[in-house]
Amino acid sequence: MHQEKSSITVKPLEAVAVTVVLLAGMGIGIIKLQLVPHIPVVLAIFFLLIYGLLKKVKMSDLERGMADGAKNGLGAVMVFFFIGMLISSWMAGGTIPTFIYLAFELVSGKWFYAIVFVVTAAVGIGIGSSLTTAATIGAAFMAVAGALGLSPAITAGAIVSGAFFGDKMSPLSDTTTLASATAKVDLFDHIKNMAWTTVPAFVLSFILFLFLSPASLDASFESISLVKEELVALNLVHWYSLLPFAVLAVLAIKRVPAVITLGSGTLSALTISLWITDRNEWAALPAVLFSGYKAETDVQEVAALLSRGGIESMLFSVSLVLLALSMGGLLFRLGILPALLEALMSGVQKTAVLFSSAAASAIGINVLLGEQYLSIVLTGNAFEQRFINAGLHPKNLSRVLEDSGTVVNPLVPWSVCGVFLTAVLGVPTAEYALFSFFCLASPLLTIAAGLTGFSVTKLDR
Repeated sequence: MHQEKSSITVKPLEAVAVTVVLLAGMGIGIIKLQLVPHIPVVLAIFFLLIYGLLKKVKMSDLERGMADGAKNGLGAVMVFFFIGMLISSWMAGGTIPTFIYLAFELVSGKWFYAIVFVVTAAVGIGIGSSLTTAATIGAAFMAVAGALGLSPAITAGAIVSGAFFGDKMSPLSDTTTLASATAKVDLFDHIKNMAWTTVPAFVLSFILFLFLSPASLDASFESISLVKEELVALNLVHWYSLLPFAVLAVLAIKRVPAVITLGSGTLSALTISLWITDRNEWAALPAVLFSGYKAETDVQEVAALLSRGGIESMLFSVSLVLLALSMGGLLFRLGILPALLEALMSGVQKTAVLFSSAAASAIGINVLLGEQYLSIVLTGNAFEQRFINAGLHPKNLSRVLEDSGTVVNPLVPWSVCGVFLTAVLGVPTAEYALFSFFCLASPLLTIAAGLTGFSVTKLDR
């Protein structure tokens, strides 16, 4: 985390007490009272400011802590903006409408959730980005689920599970690269070692989604046909509208930076939109990048499916992410996070305790800071030497970082991924989290590996 040292030192017990108060307050506000998440987070920041002032910390130090925390989100903010533009351009260019049309053609209600899980997992591996997968293919599947009358929460859970499986196991993923680099492990050794926990989590998730999928479908296929016909009538279904996805996939495989990749996908879709839009409406096309695409149709289902995207649609998410990361900066500056990490590591020697403590650290940082990269980096740096001293190969640590860091972030309502996924899928984090079986199973399996010793690799002495 890009932070200066803490302004004060607090005892672990005090840090735990402050953390419990914070989490309880935010949990009650978001889950029980169903407040807009910004409000509980702002109140938590105010609580931490009062706490810091009572501890004789200068206001300038507290402000600097908030600013340092927010700086860590600037990269995510730029990605959010570019994905917002990608979604609106893919609507205007027919890319997402074509995906929706093909999904209607190929997918029935039978085994629906399992198919969603497998397809998003495959796409996630191919492009190496969980958020991009959810915002594109995931949005298409959410549209299909709505038309078929299927559960949006389970569908979103399947999308999130598949997208984060792909993100976790793809050599193109930034979190996969970060985890292996933090633990100083070869990238492909890291991926192979993750299979010990990831494959069982995948199989378990697939079985659960298969079980939840309806055996028969009560939805009206007349409404589905109406949606398909309207998509064609709007001139949004073309084979060449899928070319922006090919551009995105190729650039991702070549490991081109995310902003360039997303920007190229956006420009290619806008180019196609010129081909399928009347010349008189060309001047209005760039505006969709900010305000989002608005479908001009009398069919309400289609209007609801297609009217989305744009930078403006990301502002809610961006504001919440910056607030949450500012709160994280305060937690670091006030010495609360360092005290919690110190408490976790004290007396840690045995394999089972090491695995559990590292997993708890990655999960806790996700909950407190809402940032998956920091959960990987901070936990990796804190536990690297502990694993080596215990005679454990660093690839054990890199696996724990992914199992308990990468895939937990989308389960936290105020996290970077949680906020984004709620915005693009239209399902509250607390609802889809219950069905994100892969994300729930991964940390449990990595802790079980530490307890049993199964798949734990020792260092060659």
